[in-house]
Amino acid sequence: MAASKSIIPSTVNPDLQKERDAASFNSEEFAAWWAGGAETLKFKRGIKEYMYKEFDKDAFIHLQYMSHEQVSEFAIKNSIAVAKKLRQLQAERNPGGDDYWPTLFEAPELWGVHLAGNPFGVMYVMVVRALKSQCTPQQWEEFGKRVERFEVCATYAQTELGHGTYLRGLETRADYDRATDEFVLNTPKISSYKFWPGGLGHASNYCVVMAQLYIDNQYKGPHMFFVQVREEGSHEPRPGVHIGDIGRKLGFVGVNNGFLGLKNVRIARTRMLMKHAQVHSDGTYVKSPADVLTYFAMVSTRCIIARNCALSLAIASTISTRYSAVRRQSPINPKEPEPQIIDHVTQQLKLFPEIAAGVAFRLASDYLWDLFNVTSSGIEQGKYENLPELHSLSCALKVLCSSDATAGVERLRLACGGHGYLASTNLANIYVNITAACTYEGENTVLLLQIGRYLMKSWRAALGGATLAPTVKYLADVQQNPEFGEWTGNWENLVKAMQFAAAKKTQLAFNSLANRVANGVSEEAAANQTGIELTQAAELHGRAFLFHSFLNEITGPKSKKRSSALNRVLEQLLELYLVNETLKNLSSILRFINLTDSDLSKLQSRLETALSKIRPDAVAIVDGFDFSDRQLNSTIGSFDGNAYERIFDATLKSPMNQKSVPKSFHEHLGPFMKSNM
Repeated sequence: MAASKSIIPSTVNPDLQKERDAASFNSEEFAAWWAGGAETLKFKRGIKEYMYKEFDKDAFIHLQYMSHEQVSEFAIKNSIAVAKKLRQLQAERNPGGDDYWPTLFEAPELWGVHLAGNPFGVMYVMVVRALKSQCTPQQWEEFGKRVERFEVCATYAQTELGHGTYLRGLETRADYDRATDEFVLNTPKISSYKFWPGGLGHASNYCVVMAQLYIDNQYKGPHMFFVQVREEGSHEPRPGVHIGDIGRKLGFVGVNNGFLGLKNVRIARTRMLMKHAQVHSDGTYVKSPADVLTYFAMVSTRCIIARNCALSLAIASTISTRYSAVRRQSPINPKEPEPQIIDHVTQQLKLFPEIAAGVAFRLASDYLWDLFNVTSSGIEQGKYENLPELHSLSCALKVLCSSDATAGVERLRLACGGHGYLASTNLANIYVNITAACTYEGENTVLLLQIGRYLMKSWRAALGGATLAPTVKYLADVQQNPEFGEWTGNWENLVKAMQFAAAKKTQLAFNSLANRVANGVSEEAAANQTGIELTQAAELHGRAFLFHSFLNEITGPKSKKRSSALNRVLEQLLELYLVNETLKNLSSILRFINLTDSDLSKLQSRLETALSKIRPDAVAIVDGFDFSDRQLNSTIGSFDGNAYERIFDATLKSPMNQKSVPKSFHEHLGPFMKSNM
């Protein structure tokens, strides 16, 4: 079939333009706020304009029809092109200045460039950070900088075929050999094989390997080792290394996730990352001042996951909201024309809470990043007191942002009806990528149990009169004031209600745990038997923090720097988020707080009112997220709103439609129909 002229109009869909013209606030001000300031917005837009120039707009469509090997090859070629272009950008705009290109390589602004996923994403999200935080200065100079400069390719190999989140269960061993001043690494059985690291399959020639350290067969716990797995010249696997790609997955099609087996692989003693724990040449072991420092790279990655989930939800919200503004169906009044489906209240309930949740997650992740930076600075000065709170909060936000955003993206996809099922809308791709976050860098249930243990320690500490970390201080407040008090339903009251429910759930879990131990059950078995209550308390604790951080950002001192119009829109999003999440968690709240039927009716009425107030500004809000069409990669989410034309244009570009009659007709279908079977 001959290539046809584009059928996509050059004008904006009138329904979408009408929404923008009727907005009550300036989307540009929202975009500047969302970006972190006008200068940051300008910088990000400049990056996108430069990086997406000469971009193949049909590449995402063609990708859907490639084999696994073709996708992998495309992803490596594509991501290397991105790295080169970023280097060029650095040379043109900031020669000799701060080297900002590595931090941009996996930045959200460039997600749309890495169409098949980034095989080197783990290198810059995890490996470089791990090396900076775990290497001695000498090690960083010797091999850390080589990774940062992309002179070699590296990944982070922790998860095994048989073990993931439970690091003490990892089976990969590193035994110290004094005679040669080397570590000998082994994966003794199939379940010990490293499995899942992004880029491990065929893209990386080095790994940061998490392995159990043994000295004279004495166990010292999990430690990190920098291991060469492929030759730098030929890229052939090194002796004793069994390595490859794990195959096609639900998402991340081109990330080249791999497996790694090690048999008597020897590395120099100085290839153990020794900033915090050391092994001397005589076999003397110096323990790290804080065990959690070994896992600090995972903590930083969880901070990134929380942010990325917020942005993925915002992307899906943008696509679905724009589509809902141009799709017309199902008359509300049979005598009137079909309305925009965004006018249906049930559709609004699918869309608007996810917009609000994306904002809530983003603000909470900003707080988490601030805490991470403060904690990192403290570690450099030998101060570790913030580590437990940071670990707990990073777990909580990783869990809630990933699980809620996964459900939210699927809700938004379903809100687009049958067209949401098309690969060209990008909603399915967003969903399968975000659902992976529920398991990587800590399976969510396991992380909830870790939060539960932190809450048990905090509750016990509060009973003893100790000062609690800021994010759990409300536990002590509830101990001192065990009755909720007056229900008013205002924002502060809703935040207090979620904190109160979280504290009371924590108390119930604490009492259940204590009773089981008192009845002779071991602490470990008692913790397992109390697991359901611990996870429930942990989830409510995370939601209480989301409530608190959202309220503080929207009503705090920063609000004075925003226009009244923008503040009004942000307050409406806050109202919707607090009311909707309160209604969704009523079973926990009603257990501890007496609400009347009138109170519940008022909450329902407030939900409906909040939806109606956001309705005129919904398109302008998602415009304020400032995602370019290249970032969205969606036939139904483009800025011009020409959804039907873009869907059909993508359909015509399918390889199946390049011939009027497929080969299968001549070889199979035609002969079968003539065979009189």
